[in-house]
Amino acid sequence: MVTDPAARPSAWRALAAATALNLPLGSLYAFSVFLKPLEALLGVGRGDLALVFAIAAGGFGLGMNVAPYLYGYASAAALVLGCTVFSTLGIALAASAGGLVQLAIGYGILFGAGGGAAYILPQQAVNLALTRRHGLANGYCVSLYPLGAMIAAPLFGWGVREFGVRETLGALAVALAITGALSAWLIAGCGITLSTSATATPAADERRRPVFWRLSLVFFLAASAGLMVLSQAAGIIAAYGGATALAVYGTTFIAATIATARLGGGWMVDWLTIPMVAAGAHTVALTGNVALTLWPGPVVSVMALALVGLGYGIISGLTAAAVGVYWRRELYGLMASRVYLAWCAAAIVLPITAGRLFDLTQSYATAILISGAGNVVGIVVALGLPRERAPRAEDR
Repeated sequence: MVTDPAARPSAWRALAAATALNLPLGSLYAFSVFLKPLEALLGVGRGDLALVFAIAAGGFGLGMNVAPYLYGYASAAALVLGCTVFSTLGIALAASAGGLVQLAIGYGILFGAGGGAAYILPQQAVNLALTRRHGLANGYCVSLYPLGAMIAAPLFGWGVREFGVRETLGALAVALAITGALSAWLIAGCGITLSTSATATPAADERRRPVFWRLSLVFFLAASAGLMVLSQAAGIIAAYGGATALAVYGTTFIAATIATARLGGGWMVDWLTIPMVAAGAHTVALTGNVALTLWPGPVVSVMALALVGLGYGIISGLTAAAVGVYWRRELYGLMASRVYLAWCAAAIVLPITAGRLFDLTQSYATAILISGAGNVVGIVVALGLPRERAPRAEDR
């Protein structure tokens, strides 16, 4: 991806396009609100719905990694519209699903793939349009998903209660179509021109494979815990004795915590070393897992899950910013899409395991212990990351 030499890129339009596109797609993180209604409607188990979320994560990873290879074959606006069509059609299929297979195809494959491509495309545009504070901007971009979930969770809870789960998903499909069209209009005027990824292939000395794998592992371990929380927060709170209202608003609070943490994680990379921030984030998440293990209860579960989400959010913002530190900005979309595969793997491993364990034991205690063990490993791995800092504007 390159900028148009005839025009100065518009940073505000790039950020606005990212906001319009990714904010409603962040409803992916409010999936836990649909758990009980879908279980009752389709006659499926918690593990089955965890599998749907995992398929969505796989589709997300596919969309992210395919998107950079489409640059140059269509305009940025056309690609945004393509993402919109995929995600809207996916939710429409999910709204009319009569069984698990159609739900998995709609919500998992189509919505996931559209969301993945939509996630990486505006991030690349933002990194090329901005000349300073890339860490803060990247933190903002990745905070849009949990921010969208914070808005969506209470709306979904109200919609399911007043109208039903099908009608609520149908309303989401309409919202995705409208905001996607708005994003396409914004990005069309931001002055960014796409080129094929072949023009931004990393040289042998730029691949930095040890850094890539260490950063991916740090992200995977944090995301495993965070995505278990995001995909099943309402169910976890209910399992620890929380009422329906506490489960819904607790999910909203957790999503808000993650959104704030993602913004903060990106901002901290502008000022602090990456291993310091990453190790501290895993420590915060570990504190939440230990607290819930020692003092199980409905209120403690909300606060503990918020701490796990806080650690995950910081790591998410840090990861987005770290890609801009460890690799040149022309490689941002390519390298970020590869690192974000750790997110997809995390969404498959622990959320499915937690769902299956709940079906067997009606408890999340073992899953919380696994999550905490991952945080311990994450602290150790994070301390080995390079101590490079984000370049200041005056250094460019």
